[in-house]
Amino acid sequence: MRPSDPAAPAFVQLAAHPLRWKLLAELAASDYRVRELVERVGQPQNLVSYHLRLLRGGGLVTAHRSSFDARDSYYHLDLERCAHALAHAGGALHPALGFAPAPPPLSPRPERRPAVLFTCTGNSARSPIAEALLRLRTDGHVEVASAGSHPKPRIHSDAVQVLREQHGIDISGQRPRHLDTLPGRRFDYVISLCDKVREVRPGFGDRSRLVHWSIPDPTAAVGPGPVGRPAFVRTAAEIDTRIRYLLPLLTLTPQELRP
Repeated sequence: MRPSDPAAPAFVQLAAHPLRWKLLAELAASDYRVRELVERVGQPQNLVSYHLRLLRGGGLVTAHRSSFDARDSYYHLDLERCAHALAHAGGALHPALGFAPAPPPLSPRPERRPAVLFTCTGNSARSPIAEALLRLRTDGHVEVASAGSHPKPRIHSDAVQVLREQHGIDISGQRPRHLDTLPGRRFDYVISLCDKVREVRPGFGDRSRLVHWSIPDPTAAVGPGPVGRPAFVRTAAEIDTRIRYLLPLLTLTPQELRP
């Protein structure tokens, strides 16, 4: 390559390394802690941490402290940013390859609706928001439920209001439910949105695919009503983005999914 030739786009340079690609692939499926990534990619922790630091520096991966055990951090792949980075990389190679990225729509299998369970501790904000948004985005093609390990007495009023104002969904008549009310139910995906429920009660059915979305609790925002509501708006927006990237996976068979 001549010295004057342009360098490969930053995304290509980051993703081309075999270990970084493995880390991206793992984080594309779920949020993980460092020790979990070490186990999944089979590499020493210092090496995994080094490459995670490079991915964070490139803006592809973020990290934040566990809301349950602050000694741990969860790493998250920003799929939206990856989609735009891939589009930019394609456009840098040839103008015809630059496109506006969009996750493909759900194409339901006719034989059986996929089933998804969202979990958090109180089942009063994050998991009912996720339940409502997935039901909206799939128009009844997915069986969806939510539950909590220690459910609150009622759905948080700001969750009700944000869903009504931002998405036209009314969950005012919904009540939090306990995970123990779902024995025998089969779910293809069990998605935890709360660090505590994942770390205290990680499993739910042997045949379910377990996924973690480490999303801060919007109810921890200081002040009720207008003071705390922006946290619920941000939470609903993040969950909605993650759901858009979940949709194509819901039509895959277990054999088509990576172990």
